[in-house]
Amino acid sequence: MEYTQLGRTGLKVGRIVLGTMNFGSHADEATSHALMDTALDAGINFLDTANIYGGSEHKGLTEEILGNWFEQGGGRRDKVVLATKLYGNVTNDGRPWNESSWPNHERLSAYNIRREVDASLRRLRTDHIDIYQFHHVDRATPWDEIWQAIDVLIGQGKILYAASSNFAGWHIAQANEAATRTGRLGLVSEQCLYNLAERSAETDVLPAAHAYGLGVIPWSPLHQGLLGGALRKEREGGGARTSTGRSATGLADPAVRAKVQAYEDLCDKYDLHPGEVALAWLLTRPEITAPIVGPRTPDHLASALRAVQLQLPPDFLTALDTIFPGPGPAPESFAW
Repeated sequence: MEYTQLGRTGLKVGRIVLGTMNFGSHADEATSHALMDTALDAGINFLDTANIYGGSEHKGLTEEILGNWFEQGGGRRDKVVLATKLYGNVTNDGRPWNESSWPNHERLSAYNIRREVDASLRRLRTDHIDIYQFHHVDRATPWDEIWQAIDVLIGQGKILYAASSNFAGWHIAQANEAATRTGRLGLVSEQCLYNLAERSAETDVLPAAHAYGLGVIPWSPLHQGLLGGALRKEREGGGARTSTGRSATGLADPAVRAKVQAYEDLCDKYDLHPGEVALAWLLTRPEITAPIVGPRTPDHLASALRAVQLQLPPDFLTALDTIFPGPGPAPESFAW
């Protein structure tokens, strides 16, 4: 495994992040533990989870699965950089995660930060979280309140660093400028949607992260399966992810379908697996620390590990840019 610094911190992390969103929902506890054992043996030292993973019927189940794994000993907890997230009982569009949500059991108030970190620590069966991530932007809570709450947690030894997820570039700037005014470290990483098929982060998120010294941890590197050989799986009658989510939506669009076909044809020409290419491409991007992979089976994890060693030829990278062109530099791409 190759290692790199996480942004401007002293932390060294592997070039692949083991995402655990499928643990408890698509992979049972035994399979999840086996995947973490395999990942640790391969040198993956960065685990990412969230307080809501596990499904609407059992919020926090994924953190419990990780906690049970840590309790098996063998230095597991000390060997990994553990990241989890909070935002609360609300979905991306602000709807209650379930009907039992209470008004102050969500978002990033000091009240909710305190209660959620304690709940995550209990489920994870650990005394500290290495990277505590804001899962979404909270426009209602001032940054002075958020940073004061984070200071308390750092002082108590409950967390080491704070980070963001799904922030726009100006949110990163707003958060870190507020932190800088009071001598705080601020955000150390950003977790964002970024892959070959979705490159809008290049316009503002990646430049902001670079300017403020944040590590960048892309989620959905295969764009929910669209870049993982979706058409090949469709022809073979396999791959449930091609029937739902971004993959299904994309394949229903003739223009997107044509791009994916060109992409798979290019991979076939070089005898490369589309999913491994998508991960390897992210690792060529200078702003990227490590993409998050969310395996459900040992084969998925093995494929991700192969991608770390994959070297893409310059002409192949040029061809990828032709199929999936980025937005271009900002502001030149949309101004004179």
